[in-house]
Amino acid sequence: MIYQRTLKTVITASGVGLHSGDRIRLTLRPAPVDSGIVFCRTDLPEPCALKADPTLVNDTRLSSTLVNPQGVRVGTIEHLMSAFAGLGIDNIVVEMTAQETPIMDGSAAPFIFLLQSAGIIEQKPALKKFIRIKEPLYVSEGDKWVRLDPYEGFKVKLSIEFNHPVFRRSPQTVEVDFAQRSYIDEIARARTFGFMHEVETMRNHGLGLGGNLDNAIVIDDEYVLNQDGLRFPDEFVRHKLLDAIGDLYIIGHPLIAAFSGHKSGHALNNQLLRVLLSTPQAWEFVTFQSSDAAPSSFHQLPESMTV
Repeated sequence: MIYQRTLKTVITASGVGLHSGDRIRLTLRPAPVDSGIVFCRTDLPEPCALKADPTLVNDTRLSSTLVNPQGVRVGTIEHLMSAFAGLGIDNIVVEMTAQETPIMDGSAAPFIFLLQSAGIIEQKPALKKFIRIKEPLYVSEGDKWVRLDPYEGFKVKLSIEFNHPVFRRSPQTVEVDFAQRSYIDEIARARTFGFMHEVETMRNHGLGLGGNLDNAIVIDDEYVLNQDGLRFPDEFVRHKLLDAIGDLYIIGHPLIAAFSGHKSGHALNNQLLRVLLSTPQAWEFVTFQSSDAAPSSFHQLPESMTV
């Protein structure tokens, strides 16, 4: 059987917000079955909880940000959500002392380390709920597009397009079928990236205030400025795939589907989830009484402990 998962114990870390530049304390706590992924702003006079929900993603400028009707924000959640997806975390409370999660090294790998350090437990007898895509779903904007197609597993394919010397030297398409390849090995370490020429504009809009060479790949007119270079030859497009996995997991359940896209970003990824929610005939909830009955993409979830 494939059961729901949460943490074994509480774990805490600190870091800097990529866009705010604030110092942030992040605490991850176990949560009950069927409670989902809940973010809690502990810096507010009255701590406020926001559940991961595609309809609350109301700011997609360079990140995915939840905003509730009262205007409380929880931003830059996509890397942490991607780590939750990669480890199959269903239920967790995320406490934050600021309006965004810490950027850490710009990838999901530090969050994977935190989650594995806390320990992951199966919440028997509650079965994990999957969303199986039954009909194709498609969203486009100009030459950008994303889609979900029926597929007995989970595979992702993404392409990017930048007219820049660094990108012309790097593959701009990546495809991963998680039946054969590991999220931790192939995706988690890919870092976010940005261009030097965009820094001033970003900061004038209150964005990127905490960005530096320790938490992002920085590119000038010709080269990558990070001394150690890239972690993968195609790290740029792998990071976009990391973002997409995190954005899709805001729906709160793993997808049994094939995701593909071209030049997609947080806004388009969120639009795809909203189309999914508004098209009930295109999907269904499923559980698996036997792990052998589940698609092989989900047989590779990292080992967990049992309660």
